[in-house]
Amino acid sequence: MRTSILFVILLTTACSLRGLAQTVQWASRVIGVSSEGKGDAYGQQFRAVQALGRPNKLPALGVSPCAWSPLYPDGSEEWLHVGFEKAMHIRQVVVGESVNPGAVVRVIVYDEKGGEHIVYTASPEARAEGVLRIMVKDTGLVGNAVKITLGTAAIKGPNQIDAVGISDSPKPVPVEVLVSKGTPKEIEKENLGKTINTSGQEVAPVISPDGRTLYFTRNFHKENAGSPDKQDVWYSSLQAGAPGEPPSWSEAINMGSPINNAGDNAISGMSPDGRIIYLINVYRPDGGLGYGISKAQKTKAGWAMPIECKMSDNRNLHKENQLEFTVAPDGKVIVLAMQKKDALGDRDLYVSFRRDDFTWTEPKHMGAVINSADFESSPFIAADGRTVYYTSGGHPGFGNGDIFVTRRQDDSWTVWSEPENLGPAINTAEWDGYFTIPASGDYAYLSSRANSLGEDDIFRLKLFPSIKPDPVAIISGQVLDAQSRKPVPSEVVSGLFREKDKEISRVDYDPETGEYKMILPTQKTYNLTATKEGYFPATEVLDLSKDKRFRDIKRNLYLIPIQPGQKIVMREVLFEQGKFELLTGADTELDKVVAMLTKYPAMELLVEGHTDNQGEWEPNMKLSEDRVEVVKCYLEEKGIAYTRVQTKAWGPSKPIASNETEDKRKQNRRVEFTILKM
Repeated sequence: MRTSILFVILLTTACSLRGLAQTVQWASRVIGVSSEGKGDAYGQQFRAVQALGRPNKLPALGVSPCAWSPLYPDGSEEWLHVGFEKAMHIRQVVVGESVNPGAVVRVIVYDEKGGEHIVYTASPEARAEGVLRIMVKDTGLVGNAVKITLGTAAIKGPNQIDAVGISDSPKPVPVEVLVSKGTPKEIEKENLGKTINTSGQEVAPVISPDGRTLYFTRNFHKENAGSPDKQDVWYSSLQAGAPGEPPSWSEAINMGSPINNAGDNAISGMSPDGRIIYLINVYRPDGGLGYGISKAQKTKAGWAMPIECKMSDNRNLHKENQLEFTVAPDGKVIVLAMQKKDALGDRDLYVSFRRDDFTWTEPKHMGAVINSADFESSPFIAADGRTVYYTSGGHPGFGNGDIFVTRRQDDSWTVWSEPENLGPAINTAEWDGYFTIPASGDYAYLSSRANSLGEDDIFRLKLFPSIKPDPVAIISGQVLDAQSRKPVPSEVVSGLFREKDKEISRVDYDPETGEYKMILPTQKTYNLTATKEGYFPATEVLDLSKDKRFRDIKRNLYLIPIQPGQKIVMREVLFEQGKFELLTGADTELDKVVAMLTKYPAMELLVEGHTDNQGEWEPNMKLSEDRVEVVKCYLEEKGIAYTRVQTKAWGPSKPIASNETEDKRKQNRRVEFTILKM
């Protein structure tokens, strides 16, 4: 078995006991190299740049495309010269060898003037140790570059350098897997059992946001639509257990046509309401499949024929054309594992954004923080739209492919936190992946081969806090006619409270197929608005600002028909306490009135103002008069004729709630619009 080693050269004196904080720098640029290996036509495998930054392979050992390899093994001496961002007092040099350790014969540190300082010489000698420490006197050496020479002929087989680091402390620089904080030493990974797993292969679980339906891809099964060695999509439902027994998963069912056909079929995501699923491949009218992504809509009659999600320049250069992807909860972002010309490795993570016409932008590389010269695969965007889980072979781990978590830092989808390994209790010596989590964030589902019933199986585990996504709420309900209480097909949009153009989610409500459903991150306040031709938009304020845990909220929305005599209450047309200046956000609501008056040129309105009972009667009456006049002036400034708007001030005389608490008084401070004529 090929091994690798990490050389740590320590420069220490008695001053090492000063207890100063350790500063570590990893090489940031390549100054020169004798030769470098070759990988794929696209990518940076085995090149000198792979020795930059933190270790990508260590502390595990073995050949890695994420380490520098000389072009020819067993040749003459090979060397690598790297620089660091800043010059520093050097007490320790770290050289990580990924394969056949012991080939380092010389290490030179360069000071700021280019002077050479040999800090290590040795004859090549195969070693079993992972770390070599060499102590030298503290000479006050300040350096910003290091050159490493390998005696490759003496150590047979390939040689690699994974990383080069310097430190101002003799305290050994730790080289270890970056595991999420608070990771338990033991985690129970529950095999979901024979109702889901078989002697064949079960992979790519997709749990519905409500956690009640598990979709997955099954291979090597006699009941698959094409042949046993072709993939099909199957599903299982969570059923209530007998009294005192936990819920259990039903016997898995093949989804059948049109989702499954004679080719390879696989599911990769679904919408929050469970009515749209996203699938690998493009479904052709002749029954064949082509490369790409499709989506299928659930109707009253069942699943419709999948249609293509058209994406600009989605060509995949991967030698096996392998593609995996995940769709964000808002349906506006796809993260793909694929290989393009700017890929660092076998497959990288890319992002594509949905356009207004529902086509998708050309995939954009998501950056070197999460991508590597090895493979990245099986991405999953959590319900918070910020946390991404994926499998990588290019970051320090415990097996042939480990699951990592990273968090988006901005809206570009290219700036990410440093990936954290989910730990050895989750990641095995084999490949692990397809991490998927319901909106509640309580459990995770994944594919793994270790302890399976056959090939890959689907497992479940309870999430621990440090790897959980941010908490969210599932908002669902119906949209009803305010008078008849009958369902109304409509569009439901959520946006940040009192912030214009901050749309978060947009879904359709179809009474025939069920309720509207959307996922919203907690700890924020939202406007929830339903719209339908012939109705005034219904807006509800959804305050999740104090919620730090998952919530499942039912909220019906009531649309008011636009017709003479109809009264519209707008509680979000708010004023500063005791004043008649409109508060921020009131214009959003008033603009809906402007839009209605513009659409119906003959419409006339009565605007009525109300206050709570705090303070004297006369000042409250005057305050309500001033406030309705401000509203009328706002409408006029937006182009509505002054004659089309009448006003009436009621002060505190017509409360709709008691005035005993501030919440109740707030309901009484309102503006009402009555349609007089159309």
